[in-house]
Amino acid sequence: MSESEFDSALTYTSYLAIDDLLSLQKPLSDGPEHDEMLFIIIHQSYELWFKQLIHEFEAAGKSLETGDTHRSLAILGRIRTILKVCVTQVDILETMTPLQFNAFRGYLSSSSGFQSAQFRKVEALLGRRDSKMAAHLPLDVQAEINEISSRNSIWDSTLAYLAKRGHKIPSEILERDKSTHYQTDPRVIEVLLAVHRNDPESAMICERLMDIDEGLQEWRYRHVKMVERTIGQKAGTGGSDGVKYLASTLFNPVFKDLWDIRSQF
Repeated sequence: MSESEFDSALTYTSYLAIDDLLSLQKPLSDGPEHDEMLFIIIHQSYELWFKQLIHEFEAAGKSLETGDTHRSLAILGRIRTILKVCVTQVDILETMTPLQFNAFRGYLSSSSGFQSAQFRKVEALLGRRDSKMAAHLPLDVQAEINEISSRNSIWDSTLAYLAKRGHKIPSEILERDKSTHYQTDPRVIEVLLAVHRNDPESAMICERLMDIDEGLQEWRYRHVKMVERTIGQKAGTGGSDGVKYLASTLFNPVFKDLWDIRSQF
């Protein structure tokens, strides 16, 4: 499309659908309670960032599989930065006291962040393979997550990238059933050690993945402490165990092999 074909009436407001965007915040509490607006906006913002993370992870996977080092580094670096933004949003939520949150918590009914379909998609792209993780979601969403889980995770794409650069990743690992959870293999560990010693560009890719893994774990930790600070040991609104459930997700690295090699240098 040429520049002359663009709608001359297009504005910042119409291009970004600002009117539609600003109509999506609909507090349910009486009044409404002042802090419910913050709660809604923060969580809507998270969903927008999850959408962008899905977009970036899918692009990163394709870039890795074609062996494009520089584009892969750029995309993985962007993902790392988005995760930092997700962490800083916790700081904003923590300006809300327990009393302020409880003033409208009852209106949330059974809704819960546990029900975020997009975050489950992010987890699937990262390599989580758990048939139960989407069982509470609508069937069409379950199908979408199952489709993501049937193809390369970002770790599978990284192994394909290393193979493309001549590193000896076993064929049975590259061709494995991607709907199953990746299992650490000593042969891959040996390749990763060699990569860090002899292939600086590939090592940079691995370090970007470490940044992402660390960023995700940091976000999970901050999320747990924010929830504990706000509701203590109460059950979650969606019926989960609240802090107890969230704490169970901590310290579970996404790229375990990259952590394991640290003690072998």
